Amino acid sequence: MNIEEFAYGKSMVHRTDPRIRIVAALVFSVVVALTHSPWAAAVALVFPTVLILLAGISIRRVLARLAIVNTFIVFLWLILPFTSQGEILYAVGPLKVHDEGVRLALLITLKSNAIVLALISLLATSPIVNLVHALSHLGVPDKLVHLFFFCFRYLHVIHEEYHKLANAMKIRGFRPRTDRHTYRSLAYLVGMLLVRSFDRSARILDAMKCRGFKGEFYILGHYEMRRQDYLVGVTSVIFSALLLVVR
Repeated sequence: MNIEEFAYGKSMVHRTDPRIRIVAALVFSVVVALTHSPWAAAVALVFPTVLILLAGISIRRVLARLAIVNTFIVFLWLILPFTSQGEILYAVGPLKVHDEGVRLALLITLKSNAIVLALISLLATSPIVNLVHALSHLGVPDKLVHLFFFCFRYLHVIHEEYHKLANAMKIRGFRPRTDRHTYRSLAYLVGMLLVRSFDRSARILDAMKCRGFKGEFYILGHYEMRRQDYLVGVTSVIFSALLLVVR
């Protein structure tokens, strides 16, 4: 379970100030989310795609991430074209495919992929510690920063606890089926995982308090803006502004 598989590299994108990348990802995502034009959403794919190529990220791994998102989008394609209003493109038996539904499904697909690609190219190319540091410099409330950091820090711990419980069930002969016993067993698994997570969090909090934690992380280093940081920031703002014009 490697969340930071894209975080380390020597490309220009990896070396860009994480504060600039956070702001650029936020502005770009908001603009793309608000657009109503499939053409503008399609154009929006260009910017993150170029960044991914500059970062030297494995295309195969990026496509694997996109496959997860598009798995859910497939269900929209199975529903929206048949349930929306508008001109009928063609009929499949009693089912009628409407142009408005196709347009909406296409728009959602393009926007989702553009935003995910932007997050991968701008945020996933930075270690979580650097993102937390940058969020603090950007004035994000400390509680939100801590929540974000601890969610990442102990996500793999919860993942390991899940595997321990799942393996224990398999050793005892559990085999998932579509019956009441399976549903009840999975519910017990989720409940026990929540209980163990709560106990672990209490022990971690006590340990941190024993070490003098008072709800604040002290920042010793500071970022300095360079020419390439301004270049990435200005480019992202110009591209986002062009999307507003296209829409």
